[in-house]
Amino acid sequence: MHRAAHTALCDWPQFVKPAMIRQSLRCTGSLQTSSRAYSVIPPPRDREEEEMMHRMLRVDHAGEYGANRIYAGQMAVLGRSRTGPLIQQMWDQEKKHLAKFNEILAENRVRPTALLPLWNLAGFALGASTALLGKEGAMACTVAVEESISEHYNSQIRALMESDPERYTELLQMIKEFRDDEMDHHDTGLEHDAESVSVFLIFALDDRLLNKNISKGSVVLNN
Repeated sequence: MHRAAHTALCDWPQFVKPAMIRQSLRCTGSLQTSSRAYSVIPPPRDREEEEMMHRMLRVDHAGEYGANRIYAGQMAVLGRSRTGPLIQQMWDQEKKHLAKFNEILAENRVRPTALLPLWNLAGFALGASTALLGKEGAMACTVAVEESISEHYNSQIRALMESDPERYTELLQMIKEFRDDEMDHHDTGLEHDAESVSVFLIFALDDRLLNKNISKGSVVLNN
């Protein structure tokens, strides 16, 4: 997940260096979802639909990239602890999500957001700082962020269903699968003591603020 102060988009080449793009692609590792001979995105009927799809994909890619960086930060602190394998398992799923969005963006010639450097630093810092509070802190972060991301995916599902569910069958299937993974992570956090310490109250209290930040970020990224 899931988210910091956002600025208006500027020209992509000015802000995102090739090294940042390579880092995003390296996050996919050898974990790839089943490849298709065609994209999950139908050919756009007009310029308006193309822009809508690009906005949606750009936001989703940024969210999955941020989620990967959060888990990377958690693993940097807790990777050798008993919680390490559990965090790694959730991170592996996030890597698959990012791999698929990297693939889709390339197929549809969608530029990633110019805010990837922010996602890179802020995501890792959030993951590492909460992990420093212990397993409970990391799980509280996971619960709050994954809940917000799931709600974001749900809003996209509703929009696509209202628009043309038959046209977006493949995309809906993918988003629902990713949404379910995020909810599994959310539930895993709850099962591993996310609510057992006062730190959870901080994330629970700030959850509405987190949702607002994601919504504002979506507006910025969509422009």
